[in-house]
Amino acid sequence: MKLLVGLIAALAILLGLFELHEGRRDLNVTRTAIGETPVTIFRRQAAAPAPVVVIAHGFAGSQQLMQPFAETLARCGYVAVTFDFLGHGRNPIPMHGDIAEGLTITSALLKELTDVAAATRTLPGGDGRLAVLGHSMASDIVVRFAQAHPEVGATVAVSVFSPVVTPASPRNLLVIVGALEPAMLRDEGLRIVNLTAGGAASAGETYGQFSDGTARKLVLARGVEHIGVLYSHDSMVETMRWVNAAFGDRPQGEVDSRGRWLALVFAGIVALAWPLSSLLPAVSPGPVGASLGWKALMTAALLPAIVTPLLLWKMPSDFLPILLGDYLTLHFLLYGALSTAILFCLRKGQPAAATTPVSWNRVAIAAAAVSAYNVLAFGLPIDAYAFSFLPIPTRLPLIVAIACGTLPYFIADEWLTSGRDSRSGSYAFTKFCFLLSLAIAVALNPMKLFFLVIIVPAILLLFLAFGLISRWSYAATRHPLPGALANGAVFAWAIAVTFPMIVR
Repeated sequence: MKLLVGLIAALAILLGLFELHEGRRDLNVTRTAIGETPVTIFRRQAAAPAPVVVIAHGFAGSQQLMQPFAETLARCGYVAVTFDFLGHGRNPIPMHGDIAEGLTITSALLKELTDVAAATRTLPGGDGRLAVLGHSMASDIVVRFAQAHPEVGATVAVSVFSPVVTPASPRNLLVIVGALEPAMLRDEGLRIVNLTAGGAASAGETYGQFSDGTARKLVLARGVEHIGVLYSHDSMVETMRWVNAAFGDRPQGEVDSRGRWLALVFAGIVALAWPLSSLLPAVSPGPVGASLGWKALMTAALLPAIVTPLLLWKMPSDFLPILLGDYLTLHFLLYGALSTAILFCLRKGQPAAATTPVSWNRVAIAAAAVSAYNVLAFGLPIDAYAFSFLPIPTRLPLIVAIACGTLPYFIADEWLTSGRDSRSGSYAFTKFCFLLSLAIAVALNPMKLFFLVIIVPAILLLFLAFGLISRWSYAATRHPLPGALANGAVFAWAIAVTFPMIVR
């Protein structure tokens, strides 16, 4: 069975990677830099001169995240340009300012977009015309840019929130919101279109005229949320039609469909870990772990979930140059420390359990193997087709610093949920408790921690994928430490390379 699963998983990975690669078969992709800003240019081979579309990512994103729009527009003949904002992706220059105050950072991001647009609108293959597209945080930035540059022929604002939109500017504004996004974003999109529609706007209807720049439309992309909207077929089709209408009809190209292929690749990588786990060395002769019953487990999981956000509520957490990474480090660290302390208290007074001999050399080998698989097998396709995952040198120390928090948490959690008598469902329960703890933290300090809400779907996927791998690792090694070390390493890596660098 494991051999069969391994073969199917390998075929799924190869098919998905082939389709992702084939998506660029007729495109020229050029990577360059404008100052310190990493830039990627997508254009169709032998295409006639066409408008340039500058595409900006949102908070904690990177230019890879915007590839679906870039490749879709490039196949239509446009010159599509993506880039990494200050502090994001592979841009080595951090943002400066207070994220709560906003004006300083907004001005810096607007200047960066202006510099990129000025440098790219004269690219070979461009005809001098310009459109802009931005997601989430960048939706406001592209709106402000288009207002300051009335020559911009079309603006696409995805997951929009922009208080500066007026009835007349920016020109030809398309608003796209995922149907599963928070109601406040859907309401904001409706408010913006109502400025032109006179209060009677509805999704899917175009108001105003392209000829005089007053065209407005709200699109609700079906079945997607804040990240899924970037892979939505509705988002791609509506963007392509809108830009074509603004600049004159052009031949419609193939719409990017990488979402399903990425899902196939990552499902294959997770599935392949099951047969590969059989190659891990056995660390101990019997299962090692706390073997907690439900009552003890609930105590060890629920108490840290409640106490951790309360203790951190007023505690300063601005010690790392990475937004929210410092708070998450403290949250992981304190949560893990409390879980460990509670476990010691639960065991106090009980007869000492027989010590199971452990081969620490094998622990190190297994932990290194699982860590390498988690980081490389997932990281390389993520970096190529989803978002920036390979760290620039300035982010390497951040991985080490954040690991000081993630490792204690995952070591404690894997120990709590392992053992000969561990309860089925215990791993899922402790992850629910951790997410509950983050929810309490956001409720206590919404102004500072609101962005944690955006990453909850990503955390769920990470818990699911790496939780399965750590369970298979435990079944093979009979010890929780290899999976715990691997999970701590990959979570620290993901946080350090994803969240923006900022100097306050």
